[in-house]
Amino acid sequence: MNDDVDRCPECEVRAYYTNDFVRVYQAYSNTIAQSAVANGTFVSPPFSMTRMTWVKPSFLWMMYRSGWGRKDANQASILAVDITHEGFQEMLTQGVVSHFDPDRYASAEAWKEASETSNIRIQWDPERDIYLNRLSYRTIQIGLRNQAVEKYCKEWIVNITDITDKVRKIDACIANGDLDTAYSLLPVEKPYHFGE
Repeated sequence: MNDDVDRCPECEVRAYYTNDFVRVYQAYSNTIAQSAVANGTFVSPPFSMTRMTWVKPSFLWMMYRSGWGRKDANQASILAVDITHEGFQEMLTQGVVSHFDPDRYASAEAWKEASETSNIRIQWDPERDIYLNRLSYRTIQIGLRNQAVEKYCKEWIVNITDITDKVRKIDACIANGDLDTAYSLLPVEKPYHFGE
């Protein structure tokens, strides 16, 4: 971990992970999602290798961002993307936080320079509960651009699964008041301390 990740007291990296991978989530149009699943990674076209892409280890924050895949056509398909631990750790160690921290950087200019030259951006947002309400602690999302996008697509991704149907089922369970089933379908995310 780098200081940008460790410094935030209400921030803790949490994810669903195994010995083989860490799971992050992304929402895309049906066209991009179908291509990614078919190819086992993102390919251009239809995916853009020149735009920043954000990955989110928090399932419920992804649901908040995408409105359970109903927010708009560009977020209609929810993907579970399994990446290598090496890739995830590179994101955490090389990322620059998205706001100026005077304890970390000597000046706003130094932070701006680091932010502009880094291909990985770290952002902390309020975590969400199953109703998508804000919680008191934060969750990480990671923005990738340039060479980081290339590594993500060509080296780090080990599997992509379209989980849109599962997302719809959880959403329906919540709407129907069947919280036991909804909770049982959520991924178990835990603090990320792999290899320590």
